[in-house]
Amino acid sequence: MEKRASPPCSSSMATANCTIFLISILIVVAFSCSLSQAEVSKVANFDDSFNKTCPESHFAASDDGQKWFLSLDKKSGCGFQTKNKYRFGWFSMKLKLVAGDSAGVVTAFFMCSHIDLGPTRDELDFEFLGNRTGEPYIIQTNVYKNGTGNREQRHVLWFDPTEDYHRYSILWNPHQILFMVDEVPLRVYKNANYTNNFFPISQPMYLFSSIWNADDWATRGGLEKINWTNAPFVSSYADFVVDACQWEDPYPACVSTTTENWWDQYPAWHLTEKQKMDYAWVNRNLVIYNYCQDKERFDKAGEPMPEECGLSPWD
Repeated sequence: MEKRASPPCSSSMATANCTIFLISILIVVAFSCSLSQAEVSKVANFDDSFNKTCPESHFAASDDGQKWFLSLDKKSGCGFQTKNKYRFGWFSMKLKLVAGDSAGVVTAFFMCSHIDLGPTRDELDFEFLGNRTGEPYIIQTNVYKNGTGNREQRHVLWFDPTEDYHRYSILWNPHQILFMVDEVPLRVYKNANYTNNFFPISQPMYLFSSIWNADDWATRGGLEKINWTNAPFVSSYADFVVDACQWEDPYPACVSTTTENWWDQYPAWHLTEKQKMDYAWVNRNLVIYNYCQDKERFDKAGEPMPEECGLSPWD
């Protein structure tokens, strides 16, 4: 796979911007260190926070319980989900994807309001679409509101996600949803200042991860099938972090006090100047599909362009 330049200090940016980036990192680290143990929950043991959704034979953990390995073969895939659900917050995990020929294999890290993926679900998706050896992974993100999705964006990455762990994160508050990779905003999904049918805001969500057979659509529209002679396909996970409003029926007190948390305060409602620079770089170099730019798709379906496509990610 061809390695792409890192966005913060790519050759297209001036040395001054790289200096700004390094300063920003120091600020972020200092701010992160100021968060109390009560604010950030980091998983110490898998079973404390997750339930498995696969046979034991397809799940493994490191000796210290800090890394988890999910495998896919002809018999089964594998997955896990949080025991708790949340409404608004910061959700983050490190992933290392299947190496080699991974065509037809999808690794996912996502949030969903329904364990059974029901027809009225809200959902926020990271899906990593495998490919033939030497071809880049594609990241597909999607947003569902009341069971309606079809809001796909697809990106390539500036690194090989099979060589090491990288952090994938979702920031969700009433104003915006950010899909982030190693602190770089890959996608910005804004809310509007009116009641709408596109921004998931009312249903708390669980977090899920999984690896599964999607060779009917994932690679070149389903033309490339899984080569089962390469099985098992293994993806690995580490360092799950959640800083969020944990849901408690019928209605947790934290829902009315989310603005006391950094992830629902003014700086988290908009991109920072540093994030704007990175997001502009992403849009110039990494986007390979954006439903908001696919007017032909909606014209063929006799539908108007989705109303959220008119919202600026820069505001």
